[in-house]
Amino acid sequence: MADPHRAQVLKGIALAIAAMACFATLDTTTKWVSLSAPLMVAMFFRYAFQAVATTAIEMPRQGRALLHTAHIGLHVLRGGLLLTTSILAFLSLKHMPVGEFTAIVLLTPLVVTLLAARMLHEKISRLRLLLVAGGFAGTLAIVRPEGADFNWALLFPIGVVAANAGFQLLTSRMARTEDPMTMQFYTGWTGALVAALALPFTWEPIASHAVWGGLLLMGVLGSLGHFIFIQAFKRAPAAVLMPYMYAQIAFAMLGGWLMFSHVPDAWTIAGMALIAVCGAAGAWLTAHESRASAEAPEH
Repeated sequence: MADPHRAQVLKGIALAIAAMACFATLDTTTKWVSLSAPLMVAMFFRYAFQAVATTAIEMPRQGRALLHTAHIGLHVLRGGLLLTTSILAFLSLKHMPVGEFTAIVLLTPLVVTLLAARMLHEKISRLRLLLVAGGFAGTLAIVRPEGADFNWALLFPIGVVAANAGFQLLTSRMARTEDPMTMQFYTGWTGALVAALALPFTWEPIASHAVWGGLLLMGVLGSLGHFIFIQAFKRAPAAVLMPYMYAQIAFAMLGGWLMFSHVPDAWTIAGMALIAVCGAAGAWLTAHESRASAEAPEH
């Protein structure tokens, strides 16, 4: 007889991989749109779609309960951090390939684990510090700041990592008491309203139907990816799912090759592989430490 728990975990893994495919396609689409559409116009459509879709789907189901929260300020801060992440991602993708961008951004889980341990005043193992150092070494192999052709815009992804780390730490804290769809609702509306305030100052006519289609696709992929990822976490523990996040690098490289005919050079591939290995090892280490802590006898 099949183990129902194992089946649920496998479904969670499959959903996590599908979410990574959505996010990689979102980044590929964002890079293409960034060549033609103004920044805040793209941000408005990205978040307005999420806000309207979440409201249309969840409000009939939950009613006013969807709005219920004791931490509205934290929701606004979380939405602001995600919007900042999206803005820096847009600027990053305007100047660098999708695969390289994705690899650098996937330093975030390593940074989050390091920051969380520091905030809780926990001792950080040498192995974990080595994995973080390895991830940053991979980033240097991709960016290569000593090169004569170094572009300072390549530092935007580091900003993405910082903003995304703050977003994930806040999400982890809020998820203990807040409904996931309430978080999705306030995140979408915060991003949409802030971007809307900037529209009068940044609006430019967009004549291309293809660009309008790209903007719509960004909204669909962003909302769908986050929804699928939430469903994955309902079926499998975070420690199990985290290593599969690095499948996004492969999807991003595929998107960059199909859309922009970009193939990374040897140093870049080595850096991306180092980030993926260190990140996956960090996720495995977290899972191992969690199991050891759960199995430790109480005194």
